[in-house]
Amino acid sequence: MSAEAADRVAVSGSRPSTPPQTSWFEFLLDEMLLENHLQKSHPDPVPVQLVIQFLEQAAKPSVNEQNQVQPPADNRRNRTLKLLALKVAAHLKWDLDVLEKGLTIPVLNMLLNELLCVSKVPPGVKHVDLDLSTLPPTTAMAVIIYNRWAIRTIVLSSFPEKQTKPGPHQMNMLNVVQQEKELTENILSVLKEQAADSIMVLEGSLGLKKDFYIHTLRTLDLLAADPSTANGETESSTAGLRISADELHCQVHYDLGGIFFQQGCSDQLAYEKAREHFQQTRELLLKFDLTLHVHLDEKRLAGYWNACRALTGALDPSDTQLNPYGQINSLIRTHNYQALVEAFIKDNVSLSLPNHLRQSVLREFLHKVQQGERGLDEVCHKLCVCNAVRDALQGEVLSVRFHQLLHKPRKHVVDFMLEVCTRSLDKDRSSETSKRKMVIFLKTLCESLAEPHLVFVVTAHKLFTELLKEEDRKILVEQMRKRSATVNLCAKPLPSFYDIPAAASVNIGQLEQQLILCLDARRIRQILIELHSMAERPFWRVNNKWEVPPDYINVILNIKDNLTKDLVYILMAKGLHCITVKDFAHTRQLFSACLELVTEFSPKLRQVMLNEMLLLEVRAHETGVAEGSNVRPPPDLVSRVRGYLEMRIHDLPLRQIVGEECVAFMLNWRENEYLTLQVPQQLVMNNPYIKLGQLLASTCKELPGPKESRRTAKELWEVVVQICSVSNQHKRNSDGRVSLIKQRESSMGILQRSRFITFIKKLREPLVLTTLISLFVRFHSIVRDDIVNEVTAEYLAIWPSTLANMQAVDVEAVAVTVKELVTYALTLNPNNQSWLITQADIYFVTNQYSAALHFYLQAGAVCSDFFTKAVAPDVYTDQVLKRMIKCCSMLNCHTQVAVLCQFLREVDYMTAFKALQEQNSHDAMDSFYDYIWDVTILEYLTPMCLLESLEAQSTKP
Repeated sequence: MSAEAADRVAVSGSRPSTPPQTSWFEFLLDEMLLENHLQKSHPDPVPVQLVIQFLEQAAKPSVNEQNQVQPPADNRRNRTLKLLALKVAAHLKWDLDVLEKGLTIPVLNMLLNELLCVSKVPPGVKHVDLDLSTLPPTTAMAVIIYNRWAIRTIVLSSFPEKQTKPGPHQMNMLNVVQQEKELTENILSVLKEQAADSIMVLEGSLGLKKDFYIHTLRTLDLLAADPSTANGETESSTAGLRISADELHCQVHYDLGGIFFQQGCSDQLAYEKAREHFQQTRELLLKFDLTLHVHLDEKRLAGYWNACRALTGALDPSDTQLNPYGQINSLIRTHNYQALVEAFIKDNVSLSLPNHLRQSVLREFLHKVQQGERGLDEVCHKLCVCNAVRDALQGEVLSVRFHQLLHKPRKHVVDFMLEVCTRSLDKDRSSETSKRKMVIFLKTLCESLAEPHLVFVVTAHKLFTELLKEEDRKILVEQMRKRSATVNLCAKPLPSFYDIPAAASVNIGQLEQQLILCLDARRIRQILIELHSMAERPFWRVNNKWEVPPDYINVILNIKDNLTKDLVYILMAKGLHCITVKDFAHTRQLFSACLELVTEFSPKLRQVMLNEMLLLEVRAHETGVAEGSNVRPPPDLVSRVRGYLEMRIHDLPLRQIVGEECVAFMLNWRENEYLTLQVPQQLVMNNPYIKLGQLLASTCKELPGPKESRRTAKELWEVVVQICSVSNQHKRNSDGRVSLIKQRESSMGILQRSRFITFIKKLREPLVLTTLISLFVRFHSIVRDDIVNEVTAEYLAIWPSTLANMQAVDVEAVAVTVKELVTYALTLNPNNQSWLITQADIYFVTNQYSAALHFYLQAGAVCSDFFTKAVAPDVYTDQVLKRMIKCCSMLNCHTQVAVLCQFLREVDYMTAFKALQEQNSHDAMDSFYDYIWDVTILEYLTPMCLLESLEAQSTKP
């Protein structure tokens, strides 16, 4: 061995031995290793890191023989890895605080979706449609945990985050970070869309008074051992971790309070709801001696509580539990200004209020005075004095406002200053430093007062004589005498506290405020001219809520004249905002002024404004239709929409939403012939909405002939399949291994599924909606692969019957989309019998029999004038009747089953007889016997009725 090698061995031998980190695959080999690992005081890796490792490996893509990346296989290894991740979360008792801190949104989303899966939550069914009271305890708890995480994530995402800049060595990670960010944004957008549903689910859980159970390591082992019975096992009191109803309600109230508080900035009533939920949280917390399963930040809860009370005006100044912030806010709201000043004086001793709060209170009162409120001058003076004494005792520089107050003070102001000084300084307990600072303040006060008699008031005060030594007092008095003798009596008097002229910055601020509020184009231009005469800066940035579409921003910012640039930007931003609040009159005025302005110098911007004005008119007309107007659009508007769709693009910025609205407009007014034949191909290729509209129009135009419409229907089918597909993205570590795979919406689709749904919800033409419903019903049936329980719809024959790549389809997205689509269609026309049958079938195949029977009956009522006429046989087919029979059977309405069996083309006697034998029926039984007319069933039923009658008589005394 060389000397150098020997040195290395010696050095390594002297280091303390660190146990190697346990690798993820070791947990696959030893079933007991995970539990033993988690019981350690300092496990390495830590639990949340284990969750990440297990899910990364479970989601790792596979590579086939053709070297193509495939989705992760559904094999025993991957199922075990997912189960291990769930076990770690169960060890953490599903504490969302811990999971949110350690896991990213995509990973936590993956984990909780796996929890929903193993807990047997029905796939493809919205959580808001589930009845939590009928679900097994662990299933209901999984739904509650997921929806709690959903609203918590929305709240957390609203908090500002510091953006970290990657260093030079991290630049190769930018692409990965960007992908992670995009995935997070996609998940957040879905959570925000479903926020109302999540809130309804959690509010529904508050009505459940029974105890809950969540999965533990033991129940998850039961799932692995026997998936068919394990979930039922958790219903017993011996399996799962018991969570009392009060503990769960406490946590849910806290989370609901957070989401309502976040919504309060746009809806004042939300603060009331937040306050009620936080009040319930506080009351429930008082019940617990030890909150084992409640994880919330009590300091944040206290902050939320006081903020809600302040914002809703529910503060009581006499409440001893109020914190200083709440007390100050309450005193201001109740106009108890004397008590407010007293609170400021006492705070000079206790120092409980932060200085910035005291300053903001003073600024608020000064603002009120400037707005013309009377009687507040004295309050402003007193608050200013209190703040000055506080600053002096803390060694801070005295404010300008205080010095202004000393220019011409009255005697009562000086007396108040001395009173505050005396009460702010406890002469027995105060330190020498505080006394020394108070002496400096009193000297400053004497030097600032111009009137000798006021100086005498200070020097003769008891506090002054106690704090200053006799020699110091004599020196100061002599200085004051000399200064008064040399005062220039001809000097110009200084302005009073409120007579000081406003600075330019104040005027600019006032003009900017007017600019934000103004909706008159001429006044906006006048304000901008005044602002540019005072300062040369971009005033289009005054309000961060002014937003111009990214497609136009470069064209506007390239305008050379700054005034014109500001004017164009602000007029467009204000106009777009007015459209969102349906203030179309102001939008027309603002856009007309902007069009007149840009016509003078920019043909490109002129066309942009014409496009935006077209979008305005389309939305205004569609809004009128939605509110009940049946007036067809004027020919001029239809002509302008056609002109836009035929427009040749020459370096012109176009917003896709203009094309989207125009296409929806043409489809809604049955302009299928035009969309099919006359739209330029270049625009079809550049705008996905126009392409989608063209395919819809072509398919609708060729209906109902199945043979002729199959070609265009197939093109539309392929486009929709791509929209509902997912692609698997993966990344490689530095060692070349493939790590976490992420399922994303496929980039092959012409637009994202969420935007596709948004576009669909702008359509209202029945044939177009029927075509889309038909397509998605066929799509849903193929991916479910359940021949027995298929959903029915019109025109199913025109669609393909197979899918080329089933694995690439997002099955849950298809299920959710078909339900959203049918529900939306029924909001437009609740009496469409075809849509009602489809909705009923959707509920039927997801085992929601009560809802299914409701829609089957509604479909019959619609086509028979509430059953005063016979229901058409093409509505109540044998399949529909058999499904109604099954619904009644599953709901234990057995007499209704016997009645419905008579409507079949061939009466189903076996089912009817079996139903009539049932003893436990939840319907009106005897009341339905009048509706049995089939002789065979009556012959079967008669002896049973006689037997029941005899038994009833024999039981009488």
